[in-house]
Amino acid sequence: MLERIRIVLIGTSHPGNIGGTARAMHNMGLADLALVAPRCEPLTADTVSRASGADALVHQACTVASLEEAVSDCTLVVGASARSRTLPWPMITPRALGERLPEELAAPASRVALVFGREDSGLTNAELQRCHAHVHIPTNPDFSSLNLAAAVQVLAYECRLAWLDRQASGEATDDDGDGQPLASHDELEHYFAHLEHTLVAIGFHDPATPRQLMARLRRFTLRARPERMELNILRGILSATERQAERGDDG
Repeated sequence: MLERIRIVLIGTSHPGNIGGTARAMHNMGLADLALVAPRCEPLTADTVSRASGADALVHQACTVASLEEAVSDCTLVVGASARSRTLPWPMITPRALGERLPEELAAPASRVALVFGREDSGLTNAELQRCHAHVHIPTNPDFSSLNLAAAVQVLAYECRLAWLDRQASGEATDDDGDGQPLASHDELEHYFAHLEHTLVAIGFHDPATPRQLMARLRRFTLRARPERMELNILRGILSATERQAERGDDG
């Protein structure tokens, strides 16, 4: 289970935080680290010092340009958020996240990404809208700012607790293969692009006055957790709608 949990850091500006994250991950048995557009050299003497022997995770980390690349194969993406947003998104606690993981990772093809933002500004609204849910660490409201590596440590600890509970119960880690696989992040993003194109084509959506339409449809769809087959059906409906609209225009 733990090997299919990915820690994603976006726009990290201090190499020591990357090293501290690697140490926090290794402490809890996590090894999959992705760096999105880091604003510093990821591997420095400070990185190695803060990693305290876990710098191998930084050496093998995947460095990419965008969040989409980092989580394209993931079936659940959870963003760490320290503040409320204008458009509310499903919010869970670290403990609830841990309790959810065994079911989320029951299927062998499932993969979870835990996404952390920049030290100074966190995740953007656009990045958070690409997450199925947001997780908030309930810190002291009078001193709520957490170091990046400390935030990773909290969530990594909950992941390990969930794994230990699963081990102690003797439950199998994989299902029997009868269930349909969930749609991946990459498949969902292609669907959202197709949906927007269709809505514009039929005159339902005007990008010049969006009224948060696509954000709301994105929130609804991510909350539903569609299976790959269900998403294929929806895309088939969109394609049929486009063809019908084109025939209407020709007529």
